[in-house]
Parts: sequence; structure tokens; C-alpha cells
Amino acid sequence: MKKFIRITLYVSVILILIIAGALTYIKTVLPNVGPAPEITIVSTPVLVERGRYLANSVSACMDCHSTRDWTKFTGPADSTTWGKGGEIFDRNFGFPGTYYAKNITPAGVGNWTDGELYRAITSGVSKDGSALLPVMPHPSYGKMDTQDIYAIIAYLRTLPSIKNEIPKSESDFPMNFIINTIPAKANPQPIPNTTDKVAYGKYLLNAASCGDCHTKQEKGKAIPGMDYAGGFEFPMTGGMLHSSNITSDKETGIGDWSEEAFINRFKMYADSTYVPAKVSTADFNTIMPWMMYATMKREDLAAIYVYLQTTTPVKNEVVKFTKK
Repeated sequence: MKKFIRITLYVSVILILIIAGALTYIKTVLPNVGPAPEITIVSTPVLVERGRYLANSVSACMDCHSTRDWTKFTGPADSTTWGKGGEIFDRNFGFPGTYYAKNITPAGVGNWTDGELYRAITSGVSKDGSALLPVMPHPSYGKMDTQDIYAIIAYLRTLPSIKNEIPKSESDFPMNFIINTIPAKANPQPIPNTTDKVAYGKYLLNAASCGDCHTKQEKGKAIPGMDYAGGFEFPMTGGMLHSSNITSDKETGIGDWSEEAFINRFKMYADSTYVPAKVSTADFNTIMPWMMYATMKREDLAAIYVYLQTTTPVKNEVVKFTKK
């Protein structure tokens, strides 16, 4: 009996040491994507304009890094606050901790090198080497063309400088360990020829990180076979929001939508007569930044539509909003 107890104690000690070693490695060695690249981006009007388009209309960086007015439908971002950061993503919205969007104006990242910004956007590692939770979808941005990321960085350098101290983000256990395992080295892909609408649409869909919201997840991972089938849950003050099914399924997705109907669904929010409706905290609202995506070029929206029509149809009826 004593021998059994002694062996059990030895095994327990060894397991504790292994676990402690693993956790120490995760905390002290990871993330390990390498140093920030030594790059100097040569800014040009064309590059800045491309970055403006991507940051405001496609990747919608300003959506999270600005102040959104949630008293209005879609929570439109206040353009006078673009880049100032401070939006909170916490447990109330299903996040494993409390995370703050960073100040990405020159007041916030003016002392970051171009390489440090590139690494943060594409690999999810901050200036100080800490991991960034993919609320900013760095796994998607890491697949974008290098020149497109350079364009976004060049544009960020032109934003009006807004002083706004951002609190430090904090992860709950065990995310405070898991977060260090998420960053990965960038795997940039060239922009496809725009005449290849399927390939180009797929590129834009990734740049807009549509799959992150339109694919249901379990324990932080996409459910196999449910790509773009919707159902991702977003806790809102008035109830539970569910993302739409945007697969090619004709009954529960957008398979029976025409290209024009798809484009108009976005462009209605760019109409000069459109005014976001006032909403209360108990009303239906959405996190979808319609007013930003509405400024996307018609041909780019058309390419996204063409690609989505090639996706595997997934029958998944989604109830858009469930009130509390």
C-alpha cells in the first residue's frame, strides 16, 4: 500500500512539473512569430487612398477602433473619432476577458515602426511582444497581399492624432494562456486578377473577415461543414443576435438572391437619404457595420457575391434575433 502511495505521489509530482513547465513555456516563450520585420513603407497618395478604402470599406478597421453610436441602428461609427480606440469587448458580449480596441491614430501608434504595425495586423503580436486576441482578425489579415497591408499602415499614419489612453486588455483563465498560442506568422497571398471574380471575391471576403462572424463556432473554433452558414451568437443588450446564413443554399442562404439584390442590400445604407433609425437598448440592433461596407465598390460587392454563390450550400435556418 505504501509503495502504491509513493508511486502515486511520484507520478503526481511529475505531472505537476510537466504542466508547470508547459504553462511556463506558453507564458514566457510564446507567442513566437519572430521579430517585427525591418520595413519602411514609402507613402504615396495612391497607396494611402488604397489604405483608406480597405480600412473604411472592406476590412472596416474604423468600425472597432472608433466610437460607435449604439442609440442608432447598426451602431454607426463617429467619423470624428476614427482610430481613437476604446471600444470594449468583454464578458457581456461573450468574450473571455475584457479587451479594448487600441488607439491606432498617431497618438497611439506613432512610436510603432512600420514593421511592428505589420506584425500586429498580420500576426497578432503587439509592439511589446504580447499576443492580441483575434477580435481584430489577424489570421485573415495575415493572408492579405503585403502591399494591401502596407496601404492600410500608410493610411493609419495620416489619421488625425487623437489622444486617448486605452486600458490594458485582460484575459480570463485559461484564455490568458491560450491567447499566446494563437498568433502565427503571416502567409500573404497576392491579389487575384479582378477579372477572376471567384478568386477576387474570395480574397475580398477574407479581407473583410466575413467568415469570422458568419460561421458558427464551438469553444472558439469554427464548426466543420458550417462555413458561412451563420448562427454565430452575439449577446446584445436587448437579446441574442445571430449572424445570417450567406452560403449558396437557396432556402436558408442567399442562393436565390440575384447579384443586383445582393449589391443593393449593402448600397441602401449608402443612399444619401438613409438615416439610421433610433433604437432603444431593448430593440433589435446589429453589429454588422452596414454603413461602412455600403461604401464598397459595386464591382467588389459583385465579386463577393459571385464567390459566395460557389460556396457549399448549407441548410441552416437562422433566427436573426431573439429578444430577452
